[in-house]
Amino acid sequence: MSRVADDRALSPDFEPFMCGLAGFLVPKGRSGALDAIARDMAETLAHRGPDDAGVWTDEAAGIALAHRRLSVVDLSPAGHQPMRSKSGRFVIVFNGEIYNHRDLRARVEAEGRAPAWRGHSDTEVLLEAISAWGMRRALEASVGMFALALWDCAERTLTLARDRLGEKPLYYGWAGETLLFASELKALRRHPAWSGEIDRAALALLLRHNNVPAPYSIYRGIKKLEPASYLVFGPARREGTAHVYWDAARLALAAEQDPFHGTPEEAVDELESLLRQSIGGQMLADVPLGAFLSGGVDSSTVVALMQAMSPRPVKTFSIGFEEAGYDEARHAKRVARHLGTDHTELYVTMREAMAVIPRLSGIYCEPFADSSQIPTCLVAELARRHVTVSLSGDGGDELFSGYTRYLLADRLWPALAIVPAAVRRGAASLLTRMTAAEWNAAARFPLAVLPRRLRPALPGDKLHKAAQVVALESPGDVYRALISQWQGPNDIVIGGKEPERASASRAGMAPASSPVRRMMLEDLVGYLPDDILVKVDRAAMAVSLESRVPLLDHRLVEFSWRLPMEIVRRRGRSKWPLRQVLYRYVPQALIERPKMGFGVPIDTWLRGPLRDWAESLLGEARLEREGFFNPGPIRRAWAEHLAGHRNLQHQLWTVLMFEAWLETLAPATARHEALSSAGPAAAR
Repeated sequence: MSRVADDRALSPDFEPFMCGLAGFLVPKGRSGALDAIARDMAETLAHRGPDDAGVWTDEAAGIALAHRRLSVVDLSPAGHQPMRSKSGRFVIVFNGEIYNHRDLRARVEAEGRAPAWRGHSDTEVLLEAISAWGMRRALEASVGMFALALWDCAERTLTLARDRLGEKPLYYGWAGETLLFASELKALRRHPAWSGEIDRAALALLLRHNNVPAPYSIYRGIKKLEPASYLVFGPARREGTAHVYWDAARLALAAEQDPFHGTPEEAVDELESLLRQSIGGQMLADVPLGAFLSGGVDSSTVVALMQAMSPRPVKTFSIGFEEAGYDEARHAKRVARHLGTDHTELYVTMREAMAVIPRLSGIYCEPFADSSQIPTCLVAELARRHVTVSLSGDGGDELFSGYTRYLLADRLWPALAIVPAAVRRGAASLLTRMTAAEWNAAARFPLAVLPRRLRPALPGDKLHKAAQVVALESPGDVYRALISQWQGPNDIVIGGKEPERASASRAGMAPASSPVRRMMLEDLVGYLPDDILVKVDRAAMAVSLESRVPLLDHRLVEFSWRLPMEIVRRRGRSKWPLRQVLYRYVPQALIERPKMGFGVPIDTWLRGPLRDWAESLLGEARLEREGFFNPGPIRRAWAEHLAGHRNLQHQLWTVLMFEAWLETLAPATARHEALSSAGPAAAR
């Protein structure tokens, strides 16, 4: 017998909202207290949905679905979840937004399959579209960001699905004979069957990428559902049947075979039209809405078009720092003043920024070590004081070739490829015969004749990093080196063997016309969903702020891939078409400046106010006792960093974030089980 908890009165009007979902499926005959367990799991996601909660269970089938809701548009209860289809066959919990839900509703009605609609929620429209068309067609027709779980009461199957680019998270896996799934790991840990064991292979991935990329999670047997896919669990299918409904590799191949044939100016016109379509659709909300503004190309373009389509000043938000080289707020302020936005900026002290660090493990729920998470959390907190929804400019670098590593590959690899690999390996060996400290000392007097602004900081560090690149044998190797934190994570993680990344191998199936295109594809399917979108989603949802990413409308993504590189990087300028759209609204002089990262000075903090905290986490005795890391390379890196010979902040931050997470979140049982799983190697 199925049951719905917290059933609500129906209302004629309701639209999208953000939320969190959780649930589980237990073997037949082993159900019990499903409602209480599901409610407890969902309670850990209250930050994702503070406005409402609901649970649906079917004791006979052993299924429980739970939901937390953050209301964004038309705050009536008609969209309460879990939601059952009009036919009664399907029950859904949904996290996200379907921006074209009105069009989907009209299409369902035009086919003569319209139910007696209970309201206007995007959840109801998607649910009835699934009921009418099936999962694949409904997802292919949807424009949005989402994660969902759908129970088919007739077939007794559970389907998990995720949006094309991976904006919304979804974890799943087995705890004994119980299938668990949720928006965040903290909900899975609340289930009585949970017995998390740290996955050393995933830990090796963390040390390379500063995140645990999909499909892996930090726990063995628990996975992230990959973007653009759905997974169906039937009564006799423990592993589930996987389906891909949008494939970036195939998209890249199709784009090369059917490129955009218009002029560069026509490409700019088409891009602006698509941007207006995406941004206009994502500006719908009945709660206060705004945007993050750094003053760079991507966020400024989003804000410029928002303001052009808004009858009132758009609320914009920036974080500033006093440290030289880390303050984007002054640039953002000039852009905001020109556009006439309602701008709020907050200058943060070093102490205020560092105060975020103890909260990171709780916010990210598995180790995550992109240090720009700190300012991201701060700007999300600032925005949430004024709005419930905020748009960002994420995605511009991946779509329009904006990262510095693309430029390096474009210019560096052709020059390197001329030199025989054996000669390059010999040069690399010579460069590393002297330590970074010895190079720094040797370069001190020759560099003294140069003006201070031209003297490179830590030349020995730069030479050692250059040595890692010149010895490589392919553009793919160059990319891997440039995105790696630790070059050899298997040497650091005891008992760890780094697995192949499923997303990277899938991207590799697409023949890329250039090393830069290959890098862009790798970033689209890897770095973007595993790092950038995780960083923004967790930081925003931790304060119940909905983040929207209009540059990742899949129609815009597909168009960007059809643009020839001669347009994307026209006249030597990255993001050329995006810049041309922006310059229609903002003077070029306000935008053109060296690219800045959205970061904080972790390197100097580790040598100063964070030194004692870091030393306590990186202590040799501690590392040996826990048995996850080989202390030697970590201690050497720490000593070199403290001495100022090298800047190893990124390598050290990955270890520190794991250690901080282990200390505050990982259950003691997980530590013991992880140690025992490593066997004799852990005793080294």
